[in-house]
Amino acid sequence: MKEILREIGMIARALDSISNIEFKEFDLTKGQYLYLVRICENPGIIQEKVAEMIKVDRTTAARAIKKLEIQGFIEKKNDDNNKKIKKLYPTDKGENVYPFLKKEGEYTDKVALSGFSLEETETIFHLLQKVRKNIEIDWEFVKKGNKRGY
Repeated sequence: MKEILREIGMIARALDSISNIEFKEFDLTKGQYLYLVRICENPGIIQEKVAEMIKVDRTTAARAIKKLEIQGFIEKKNDDNNKKIKKLYPTDKGENVYPFLKKEGEYTDKVALSGFSLEETETIFHLLQKVRKNIEIDWEFVKKGNKRGY
């Protein structure tokens, strides 16, 4: 069997490394940009949903979100109906960085998919979605304290 997940892992680590270097000028490191992009694209989102979108545990998300808040990229606001719920919003600082992050993402997609036909791009997108959905099942299972049977 081909080592597909190793390839995906290498791609992810290379892109993360590039982003950490390029986003240093904004003082965004260690994947913080992922959170900021999701919050900018979904103003009013709650922390648990961000964690779910990025596929990290709640503690990891809480640390990254707290740092973004301290740095002034995002702010938490109480929900109008339930004061226990904190909604996340980008600040002006976050909104100002977002176009650069979006542009970088579009450029990276273009580079990663250069030489692919439109049909191949659609195929790889759908296949990777299928892989993600398969993995999500185990992710949810293990997150709840269960062990996978190898």
